[in-house]
Amino acid sequence: MQMQADVIIVGAGMVGSALALALKDSGLKILLLDGGPLSLEPFDSSAAFEPRVSALSVASQRILERLGAWEGIVARRASVYEDMQVWDGSGTGNIHFSAASVHAESLGHIVENRVVQEALLERLLGTRVDLLPNARVDQIKRNDDGWLLTLTEGRELSAPLLIAADGANSTVRRLAGCATREWDYLHHAIVTSVRSEKPHLRTARQRFTDDGPLAFLPLDRDGDQHWCSIVWSCTPAEASRLMALEDGAFCAELGNAFEHRLGEVQAADPRLCIPLRQRHAKRYIQQGLALIGDAAHVIHPLAGQGVNLGFLDAAVLAEVLLHALQRGETLADERVLSRFERRRMPNNLAMMAAMESFERLFQSNLLPLRWLRNTGLRLVDKLPEAKSLFVRQALGLSGDLPELARL
Repeated sequence: MQMQADVIIVGAGMVGSALALALKDSGLKILLLDGGPLSLEPFDSSAAFEPRVSALSVASQRILERLGAWEGIVARRASVYEDMQVWDGSGTGNIHFSAASVHAESLGHIVENRVVQEALLERLLGTRVDLLPNARVDQIKRNDDGWLLTLTEGRELSAPLLIAADGANSTVRRLAGCATREWDYLHHAIVTSVRSEKPHLRTARQRFTDDGPLAFLPLDRDGDQHWCSIVWSCTPAEASRLMALEDGAFCAELGNAFEHRLGEVQAADPRLCIPLRQRHAKRYIQQGLALIGDAAHVIHPLAGQGVNLGFLDAAVLAEVLLHALQRGETLADERVLSRFERRRMPNNLAMMAAMESFERLFQSNLLPLRWLRNTGLRLVDKLPEAKSLFVRQALGLSGDLPELARL
């Protein structure tokens, strides 16, 4: 028997779940499906950190607050950061950003992806949104009534509007034939959590090495400020070498690469190694279909902006759909969905271009570019107004903000 809905969202990760929550009171029949179990387990605040974390901006925090999920995030584990230090390991350029400079309480929070997802799921369980766990899409077909989805076990689902929120390797995007532009950075990112000799003092730090950026993002475990999440970008060969090291040797190399800014690296949790690839869909929409989050765009983790762009996608798409619903318009109409694309694509492309420019600038060993980046860092560090613009960008408070992200 075919299961019908008004909107099917494929992917109950952070972005897909946020969209479902934003639409929960719309009166629409929302079906949210995911390949995972969609079950909650008690959270242990003393447990080891998950290796995958996100740097949630203030704009993302506002969205999550209005969706009712922020309280659940803070109740589990969230690590605030108030300052940021960036420096060039091959020169003398450095810059310091502070929340206090723009009269903000923080620059953001470092939160484990699992924590965000569980807090969103906790809110969803009390709504009319239908959750379909352990469901994997095998085929999709467009017909006169919208989309027909066939799951791997043979069950069929149908809806006039289909939302792809199923990540960087989106099955829906592939099956729908959505074209992308993509390229390999020829770098891998090693991610894990480490304990440092000195406390991080709620400061995010990033050093640009000859191989790639190395970030230490502050984590807080029951008041202990000696833990950081690291993202270490390096060549595939170097990543393989580092991944093969014993923990003690890895910690020693990591401490050296970070110039011992937090003293010795005393311990490291299990490491993950992730190939870095940039991808951007040429269109975010077609008749009855929209791509959001990593299904639409994947950027370099240089500034931790990926999930923030995704939350803004979800908030804008929800806003567009709710306004169209009030006007009695057909939600699956390409003209309606194009309003979402027009608002989000320029912002996402601008962020991707900025991250690409930073990555190329700091990867170059050409003497003129090394001089330029060091001089530029020192110059901007002395210009409060310029720094304030950077800070507001990091907070996610500039540009075309959806209602969920506004004050």
